[in-house]
Amino acid sequence: MPMYMDIHEAPGATADAVAAAHSADVRVQGKYGVEYHKYWLNEAQGKIFCLCTAPNAEAAMTVHREAHGLTAQKIIEVSPDVAEGFLGGCEVNPSGAALVPGRTGGERDSGIRTVLFTDIVNSTGLMERLGDEACVQLFDVHDSTVREALAATGGREIKHTGDGIMAAFASAAGAVRCAIRVQRALDDHRGCNEHSICVRIGAAAGEPVESNQDLFGSTVNLAARLCAHAGPEQTLVSNVVAELCVGKGLAFRDLGEISLKGFERPVRVHAVQ
Repeated sequence: MPMYMDIHEAPGATADAVAAAHSADVRVQGKYGVEYHKYWLNEAQGKIFCLCTAPNAEAAMTVHREAHGLTAQKIIEVSPDVAEGFLGGCEVNPSGAALVPGRTGGERDSGIRTVLFTDIVNSTGLMERLGDEACVQLFDVHDSTVREALAATGGREIKHTGDGIMAAFASAAGAVRCAIRVQRALDDHRGCNEHSICVRIGAAAGEPVESNQDLFGSTVNLAARLCAHAGPEQTLVSNVVAELCVGKGLAFRDLGEISLKGFERPVRVHAVQ
């Protein structure tokens, strides 16, 4: 059965009100073959995201309409693997609210995710200069370094891109700390080995349902463009990431607005210090 995520514009929504609405959905959903699994509430932005399986989008919307009348402004079909990869198989509290993955304090998850890309600088040139065997060993250093950093900072690997890794984080600060760990570890490796690699890293944060009717579509595209724009050993992040890291003890250099391919307007970019 297809899986759907919807987005509600709900300024002023409270945790108690959303919990009551979800309970109403659960009471009604069986009539329409729908199952609402969990929801995310971003109180600061006044947005609610609901994840369900349903025969079709209309059935999912009908449950909302009959249960409480709070229909969503947008609903998209999502792949269970994609939903799992980006959002994590997070636990829920008794009211059905998703909890932040990896935390034990029962903190509700707002659904915001930071997407991070790494990219090995001049990977094709390395292949030509060093040969396949030596390059495979270097690429393994990159992969193990990034995966160790992900494990230490709460990141989830989404996929391997051939010469880099794409990952998602519930914490923007966790993503930045991951990037710092990767750059430091590879810098140490360069100081101790004849052959070494450099990486560029890009990260952006956003809501689950964005433009192009895709899960984290704009956020993924922006993170990839920031990674491509970064120089060797540099980490670039979107303005949202920098704002989410305020008070976390992380330093950024504001690079101003930069034109990136695929984005109509210049994007404000920060470099991780």
